[in-house]
Amino acid sequence: MKTIKFISCCLMFCLIMIKGKSQNNYINTNKVTSKNIEIISRIEDSLSKVFELKKIAWPPVSVYLRSFKYNKELELWIKSDAKSPYKLFNTYKICMQSGTMGPKRVEGDYQVPEGFYYINDFNAYSNYHLSLGLNYPNASDKILSDNNKPGGSIYIHGNCVSTGCIAINDKQIEEVFVIANAAKNNGEEFIPVHVFPVRYCDKLSLDYLSNTIKEDETLIKFNKNLREVFDYFELKKNIPVILVNRKGEYVLN
Repeated sequence: MKTIKFISCCLMFCLIMIKGKSQNNYINTNKVTSKNIEIISRIEDSLSKVFELKKIAWPPVSVYLRSFKYNKELELWIKSDAKSPYKLFNTYKICMQSGTMGPKRVEGDYQVPEGFYYINDFNAYSNYHLSLGLNYPNASDKILSDNNKPGGSIYIHGNCVSTGCIAINDKQIEEVFVIANAAKNNGEEFIPVHVFPVRYCDKLSLDYLSNTIKEDETLIKFNKNLREVFDYFELKKNIPVILVNRKGEYVLN
């Protein structure tokens, strides 16, 4: 295999330009139903008023999603301007997820991926109400996952069912979908989604993870890389530049 310097797909949301298919704008999608257009319009009007009351600029300049498997929570962070740190807008309870601690590595393992992704699909006509696709497999996954069948079609969606996706309820996905799409239409081409096994700052969660992976050196090292990004964001409320080396490991630049 040729020696290549892999730049993680997650760098796309760190303003590094990588060629690829741009995200779909649901407004230009012919398959959007009139019902969903009505939902999106209503939610957007309501959210713009909430942002105004909170003295936050609408539409947001940047959106960041952060998910925790063990804690079953999905956070939505926003920026009103490029120079400001992220601020937490809302935390949603994940109502259904499959799998256990550890990254997704093969099709059919029912694992929710762990790592650093971006939204690559806005599906307003989803069978799961509304859905936001993740770019799994990313550059790291393509190295570390099964070469022939790594799996795919990983979404954040409604309808509270999951076979490897992050499922929240319909009202919550409406809010997340509309805010994310507003940021995209406002110029954020690559919206970051970080999926962690646990909140590393929470002792109960960390103890559970440590006990689960204590005999797996690969997962221990993998989580060390994930935690570096978690700790960076906790300290600075901004996202670091993340690279992927030839071994598929995440590296902070």
